Amino acid sequence: MLASTTRLGRGLRAVGAALILTVGLTGATPAVAAHDDGSQPLPGHTISNPPLAPLVVDGAASTVRQGVHRHAGYIIETPARWNGDLVMWAHGYRGQTSVLTPEPPAFELRQRMLAQGYAWASSSYDRNGYDIRSGVLGTRDLADLFARTVKRPKRTLIAGVSMGGHVIGRSLEQYPNYYAGALPMCGVLGDHELFDFFLDYNLVAQALAGLPAYPPPADYLTNAVPRIQVALGLAGLRPGGPDTTNDLGRQLRAVTVNRSGGERPGAEAAFAVWKDFLFGIAVTDGGDSPAQRPGQLATNLLTRYSPNSPVNVNATVQRVAPENPRQRLSPTLTEVPRISGRPTVPVLTLHDLGDLFVPFSMEQAYARDAAGHGRSRLVVQRAVRAAQHCEFSPAEAGAAWDDLVSWVRTGRRPAGDAVTDPKAVAAPDFGCRFSDPAAYAAGSGTRRLYAPCP
Repeated sequence: MLASTTRLGRGLRAVGAALILTVGLTGATPAVAAHDDGSQPLPGHTISNPPLAPLVVDGAASTVRQGVHRHAGYIIETPARWNGDLVMWAHGYRGQTSVLTPEPPAFELRQRMLAQGYAWASSSYDRNGYDIRSGVLGTRDLADLFARTVKRPKRTLIAGVSMGGHVIGRSLEQYPNYYAGALPMCGVLGDHELFDFFLDYNLVAQALAGLPAYPPPADYLTNAVPRIQVALGLAGLRPGGPDTTNDLGRQLRAVTVNRSGGERPGAEAAFAVWKDFLFGIAVTDGGDSPAQRPGQLATNLLTRYSPNSPVNVNATVQRVAPENPRQRLSPTLTEVPRISGRPTVPVLTLHDLGDLFVPFSMEQAYARDAAGHGRSRLVVQRAVRAAQHCEFSPAEAGAAWDDLVSWVRTGRRPAGDAVTDPKAVAAPDFGCRFSDPAAYAAGSGTRRLYAPCP
């Protein structure tokens, strides 16, 4: 999220054309090329928005509109039998690329939404990088465009993934009651605490190895990190393989588990999945945005690490203050704004237990914030037993969506997991209730790093 996009597998190739508008498709109702507002991408950016084929639902094709609005590319899709509700889709981090791309809802939610009669819309935002302000404003602008050019919806919901979860969390507070419900999946709902977590990992590893290297030098990944890995016994650690860590490595793993959500099923196995990535994410490409230079926001001044032995890391770790405390503390809509935990509508979340890119602790932070403002009744959170980022099956995402819309329509709050109860989270069967047994049976992704559910 903060380093080279090639490490995330999300890199985008530059394209020559600024925009490809939608064209009709043989054998289906033609997609409609929406009227652009005349704006162009911001300087240095291009938009890639290739034609999206309409879907046929109950024998009738959807209508797809694509275009440019306020410097962002967009897609709008409406089923032939529209139920009058709209879903805004908030996409995740795209790195620092200059190519802007809107996307359909993932995990087969596009098909599910259309089949249920929902229209959906997705903005590319007007810039990439970790810019939540752009996502919040671009998503609202597109929702307003839908109301002007298609029809004002009865209700507007919002769903999305990863950084899109940060967009959702802030959107609910930026525009109270504008959205009728929200489905943030693998979302950055703990705002600045994500940056703190990345800082923690690297500073604690350096302290344990006795190799201070912050701010990370140019040769951090080629010089300091290999030495740290050897000193901690991490070099040969592989998911599902033997435990090669020594006492120092085990302390780093335990600290990381605690900082990412506490003892929980699969936590040690997930550490092996992410231990290299968390070093790589500390390296920037020389830019000056918060994502490229997270030291602007990250801090560990008040952090107490546990366990604190065999090395007393609380005494030896380098303490770092945020370079830009004003931005960290600002209540305004910034590039990386705060989420206070004040939703006014139902919020249902999904999160992988072993995700260390956007760790499970993001859910706990949001739950605590919502509880502090008396909003717990509006938040339902669900854990999935997987270790990758946004590793959800269509069944898991679909069930969450169905339960959210039922909640919005009927007012009946669905079931969730007790994410802030340490005893519940540490239980061997935590996450079983909402994890897809078919995904486990098929051995999908990282599912088999977890013990089978009873």
